[in-house]
Amino acid sequence: MSDLVSAIGLVLVLEGALYALAPGAMRGMMAKLTTTPDDVLRVTGLVAAVVGVVLVWIVRAA
Repeated sequence: MSDLVSAIGLVLVLEGALYALAPGAMRGMMAKLTTTPDDVLRVTGLVAAVVGVVLVWIVRAA
């Protein structure tokens, strides 16, 4: 459970840093997301999730 909380904390740190360092770019990206089709967002999310699981699996195996 502590690994999950650590992972969530790391995501919040990374996202917070992006918003703090480049708020205009993040706002622009969010605006583009509203016009992106659902299928593209779904596939992108699935790919990101799979890459994340594989990355965690590799790190845990080492």
